[in-house]
Amino acid sequence: MKIYESAEDYLEKILMLSERNGEVRSIDIANEMGVSKPSVSIAMKNLRQSGYISMDSSGYITLEPPGLEIAARIYGRHKKLTSFFEALGVDPAVASHDACKIEHDLSPETFEKLIAFAESHHMMGE
Repeated sequence: MKIYESAEDYLEKILMLSERNGEVRSIDIANEMGVSKPSVSIAMKNLRQSGYISMDSSGYITLEPPGLEIAARIYGRHKKLTSFFEALGVDPAVASHDACKIEHDLSPETFEKLIAFAESHHMMGE
């Protein structure tokens, strides 16, 4: 299931916002990501048409199972990479920013080996 990195970013942000706020609307995504409302509207339309999200009549967004699966995978990678970078002594804000930059591009093999290495060296609190 390969989708564009930007779509993965939107799905991840929906998951993060829903965990934090309980409900998510397009304006919340626009504000959080620093993008325009029209850009979010186009992205939400594409995600809805692909079956990744649904939107109720009040504009609240829900992740559908395929979208939730992608969001959870990306967000999980983000959290583990952030934790690893912090264990190396990287500032938390920088660690999160850097994790966001590589969470999509790191191969599954490299990601798993990196996390296994960190955990075997007790670098991460898992």
